[in-house]
Amino acid sequence: MEPFTSDRLQLPRNMIENSMFEEEPDVVDLAKEPCLHPLEPDEVEYEPRGSRLLVRGLGEHEMDEDEEDYESSAKLLGMSFMNRSSGLRNSAAGYRQSVEGACSVPSARTLAVCAFVIVVAVSVIMVIYLLPRCTFTKEGCHKKSQSMKLIQPLATNGKLFPWAQMRLPTAIMPQRYELDIHPNLTSMTFRGSVTISVQALQATWNIILHSTGHNISRVTFMSAVSSQEKQVEILEYPYREQIAIVAPEALLAGHNYTLKIEYSANISSSYYGFYGVTYKDESNEKKYFAATQFEPLAARSAFPCFDEPAFKATFIVKIKREEQYTALSNMPKKSSVPMEDGLFQDEFSESVKMSTYLVAFIVGEMKNLSQDVNGTLVSIYAVSEKIGQVHHALETTVKLLEFYQNYFEIQYPLKKLDLVAIPDFQAAAMENWGLLTFREETLLYDNNTSSVADRKLVTKIIAHELAHQWFGNLVTMQWWNDLWLNEGFATFMEYFSLEKIFKELSSYEDFLDARFKTMKKDALNSSHPILSSVQSSEQIEEMFDSLSYFKGASLLLMLKTYLSEDVFQHAIILYLHNHSYGSIQSDDLWDSFNEVTNKTLDVKKMMKTWTLQKGFPLVTVHRKGMELSIKQERFFLSMKPEIQPSDASYLWHIPISYVTDGKNYSEYQAVSLLDKKSGIINLTEQVQWVKVNANMTGYYIVHYEDDDWAALIQQLKRNPYVLSDKDRANLINNIFELAGLGKVPLQRAFDLIDYLGNENHAAPITEALFQTGLIFHLLEKLGHMDLASRLVARVHMLLQNQIQQQTWTDEGTPSMRELRIVLLEFACAHNLENCSTAAMKLFDEWVASNGTQSLPTDVMTTVFKVGAKTDTGWSFLLSKYASIDSEAEKNKILEALASSADTRRLYWLMKSSLEGDIIQTQKLSSIIRTVGRSFPGHLLAWDFVKENWDKLVQKFHLGSYTIQNIVAGSTHLFSTKAHFSEVQTFFENQSETTFRLRCVQEALEVIQLNIQWMEQNLKTLTLWL
Repeated sequence: MEPFTSDRLQLPRNMIENSMFEEEPDVVDLAKEPCLHPLEPDEVEYEPRGSRLLVRGLGEHEMDEDEEDYESSAKLLGMSFMNRSSGLRNSAAGYRQSVEGACSVPSARTLAVCAFVIVVAVSVIMVIYLLPRCTFTKEGCHKKSQSMKLIQPLATNGKLFPWAQMRLPTAIMPQRYELDIHPNLTSMTFRGSVTISVQALQATWNIILHSTGHNISRVTFMSAVSSQEKQVEILEYPYREQIAIVAPEALLAGHNYTLKIEYSANISSSYYGFYGVTYKDESNEKKYFAATQFEPLAARSAFPCFDEPAFKATFIVKIKREEQYTALSNMPKKSSVPMEDGLFQDEFSESVKMSTYLVAFIVGEMKNLSQDVNGTLVSIYAVSEKIGQVHHALETTVKLLEFYQNYFEIQYPLKKLDLVAIPDFQAAAMENWGLLTFREETLLYDNNTSSVADRKLVTKIIAHELAHQWFGNLVTMQWWNDLWLNEGFATFMEYFSLEKIFKELSSYEDFLDARFKTMKKDALNSSHPILSSVQSSEQIEEMFDSLSYFKGASLLLMLKTYLSEDVFQHAIILYLHNHSYGSIQSDDLWDSFNEVTNKTLDVKKMMKTWTLQKGFPLVTVHRKGMELSIKQERFFLSMKPEIQPSDASYLWHIPISYVTDGKNYSEYQAVSLLDKKSGIINLTEQVQWVKVNANMTGYYIVHYEDDDWAALIQQLKRNPYVLSDKDRANLINNIFELAGLGKVPLQRAFDLIDYLGNENHAAPITEALFQTGLIFHLLEKLGHMDLASRLVARVHMLLQNQIQQQTWTDEGTPSMRELRIVLLEFACAHNLENCSTAAMKLFDEWVASNGTQSLPTDVMTTVFKVGAKTDTGWSFLLSKYASIDSEAEKNKILEALASSADTRRLYWLMKSSLEGDIIQTQKLSSIIRTVGRSFPGHLLAWDFVKENWDKLVQKFHLGSYTIQNIVAGSTHLFSTKAHFSEVQTFFENQSETTFRLRCVQEALEVIQLNIQWMEQNLKTLTLWL
């Protein structure tokens, strides 16, 4: 899945209250029934929730003193679902059955034993309740250090639910699903049935799987031996989104069984599961559309299933639809049969073996354009009025499909590949196998209104989702802790493939920019290793962040550069071949690399230092003669020693690459591996300067001694092009990040960018504008307007020549065109040169033509922003927004509308987007971020988020990429203690889960760092700027 952000970069369920002892259980020593044990003791967590029966874990692990105290009572509280087979009950001593088959009569011995047991149980319970160190309620012990962690939850009907873990048991494995879906797009409801063929890997009585939001009407069970359907009991546990099928007989290891579940549900109004949207066609008629988005945890809301990545199976999908609709699923359509009620039933071929999150189906009115590629039919689908915008996507997909098949040496395994533009879609795109789904803006390209940046975006997103057909679909991570294997690889291949077959787009510039921004996030204390333990739905959602995507991709780039492209390709081909249709962990990838390197380098050992630690190293270089002394420590943004990590605990194996003035740059890069805290590199000759981390392929920041910084600054002033544009951008990024920490004087960072008057590449200028832009925004938001103006004047002086050279056209290479966008946007935003005058002239001409006159696409956003500053211009843009078909043009208009200085209009925009009628809700996070960047809107954006928090998390889910963007976008420019306290108090007053969200902790840390930056640098700026 590709998360969507304008910068391109589940709530707990309530429990039903039931009495602990509403139904008396059979008394069974659960520890003596390991193979049919309804509870697995490992990894079960204590949950402070109501309506759950607390039970001790009875595994063979060691117990502490508290555990031993409770052991006997635990055995008395055990619930058995294993008493339904006479064969398993014969060993129940003490009971006699009468000849007539009447109820058995207990013996005197049994009565005595039972009485003793009851007395013991009551005594133990009283002792527990009277313990002074722990207060018990229906939610359990609230002693923080209590060890009572294993829980027997209650189902909604009051019975004990036979599973207490978030992860499903592995006793049952699905083999095949037959899914029948009948949606009603008018009432936004659907009926469904799913038949699941399963195999028992271990003996058990229960089948535990996922289901949420379903009204289950009937459940039947059939064994392969008897072939007789039996209606069975179902237990529901909404908090874990789990159901338990209580089998009528013991399920035996190695045997196959069939489960059929009939149900009904609402089509979701959020962006998760099987959800519905409405849109207006070219005749302004309301249309209905339904699509799926299952990753990570929403397949269970569309049909009961084993909704974890490792539970792979095949799928047969059948969809009933009205005649005007087209139905699509992962596989080619096998048949379409008219039904007696005027409906049609489409059946799709049985799928390849895949995870539930990759299942997809769509029902809507669509048209398509197709092309055959070596036996695979590639089709681009869109709503009928936008079918003219799919040509670029089709051409791009064909080229990328052929490239990936050749590079991976594995053919795409399906007979068709559909790419569908969904009218309203939260993510940028989703890689469902054979049925890729996209936002309209990330798939459609309009020649008249799409800019070069739009073209690059569409190309990158398609490349990302196609890469997933191998990385993620063919080979899948076992669990979400290894999400980076999916997303890091797809992101890396996205940029790698564009460099190979769309080199003119200079996608390396975007990758470089993404790495800079990702490292800024990774330098926070609230960061996380890309391989992190996750359990809850919120934790899983939070894994979809820039670290899983861009840090993962950056580490692969570093590894490819270090090993060579041939070795890298050989290793990933081996990895894909060895694990096709399987589920893997990170070690499986590194084992493939080690096999290829023949252990000349222990890739696993090296890469674990990058995947199991958060953050990245700061490499400090000291040059003395022909000797480089280098040392590593963790780069950490906070200067407060009390929260800085211990240096001793962080060590990376770092590929140290460097270039010098002594050799031809393009032909010579030296590389060595630093796997200790410090090391020495001997140069082969005397040099004037050394630049470490050549082309910024390494994931680290470099700090030099004063003389070496001075030598690099002098070289940039003499002739910057001795260094690559990547290296120049890298130096700008590193020195500003170091200046923020006080390791380099801020004035030296500005000395370095003094060379920009001679710069003509996009990457260095973009990074310089980003770094100085952050300073400007902090100064502006604190009211230091004079200082902010002086900063702009200084930057303008450096870039004046380049700004004056720009034309209001779409001419030049893609990189030159993107540089034009950046420069003119900067000039018009700060009223420099005659930028606003030229933009207003174009805007007035466009308005005079009623929006029919073509504007240069690259400067369209800048023109619209200038025009939106007037009342009539803003109103005209809003009217055009509602009537045009091009999503590219709509986005440009929306950014201009959200850049207004009128707070009433800004609030209306956010409110309208949340409601979703005039402006789609998918646009909301981008609007909030744009509003939050401006001086008039930065407080308003935060107020809006506070007021509407409950609605936001209901629509987008706690922890999701969109919620991460909303929290960051509304707080990232706060820099006062009052704002810190306000944000902290707001989230503390939400649920504990909300306050502990990584994005919340990150937002608080960023505010603290902004405060720290101003304390460190404000006086210096005032003195010399």
